[in-house]
Amino acid sequence: MGMLEGRVAICAGSGRGVGAEVAKAMAAAGASVLVNDPGAGGGGEGFDKSPAEETVEAIRKAGGKAIANYGSVAKFDDCLKMVEEARREFGGLHIVFDAAGILRDKMFHNMFPEDWQAVLDVHLTGHFNIARAAITLFREQNYGRIVMVSSTSGLLGNVGQANYAAAKLGIVALARVVAMENAGKGVTVNVICPSADTRMTRSVPVPKDPAAAALREERLRRSRADAIAPLCVFLASEKASNVTGQVFHQRAAELSIYGHMRPLRMVHRQGGWSPETIAEVAMPSLASAFTPIDRGAIHAGLPLD
Repeated sequence: MGMLEGRVAICAGSGRGVGAEVAKAMAAAGASVLVNDPGAGGGGEGFDKSPAEETVEAIRKAGGKAIANYGSVAKFDDCLKMVEEARREFGGLHIVFDAAGILRDKMFHNMFPEDWQAVLDVHLTGHFNIARAAITLFREQNYGRIVMVSSTSGLLGNVGQANYAAAKLGIVALARVVAMENAGKGVTVNVICPSADTRMTRSVPVPKDPAAAALREERLRRSRADAIAPLCVFLASEKASNVTGQVFHQRAAELSIYGHMRPLRMVHRQGGWSPETIAEVAMPSLASAFTPIDRGAIHAGLPLD
């Protein structure tokens, strides 16, 4: 008997990459899966039913239960329809997983408002939409599992991805608040930050430094998209009832947990601060705790996800 036997899941953005592997793993663990993917291009353009249909076919060939849905997580009405369809076709809903994503990478000084908005609409608003569409049902039935997808680009930053990084860090804040608000309702909300060899990852420019490029390629080669699926199945299960509000990163067999923002150092001055005393006393005292802005210094060689 699988860990998700009898459960129903919506897996958004599951036509390709990590999303497809998670959908297949959840089905193999016993869940009935609504496979959502509008089949858009990497920048959000176009429409293609085949990615969702291919994932559904793979699940059915393996003996699982799945149906295809082609809505967009960027549209709240489409998310409501996903919930309705899952309940109508499979008799309920217990799990929401959202890997839907696009990239419109540009340096900030070259980024247009439409590049910013399109990425936030899919990633951050998309996570709001699909979680909000399901949360009332989850609260009523005193059970639900929400697995959100962030990125180390949000946690650590990455050049050329101001829109993507802002959206992905916003997802972490969203998950934490939803987890807090539903802790007594049998609903868990967790975040995964996967590093994997996917179409999205491959679209990011290769580093100019040959050594960095080689390291990135090696890490990608070892980072299969299906490596993240077991973690998602666990977080979607009853066994994860005591795991909520957490942020996990996984690359191949490496599984880590990220800490929450907290003060690193504090200085106090009787009577308060002036600009001059901040310059002379506060900043020198706090400087040893400054966070480096060189991504490599924070997490050397980590490929984008």
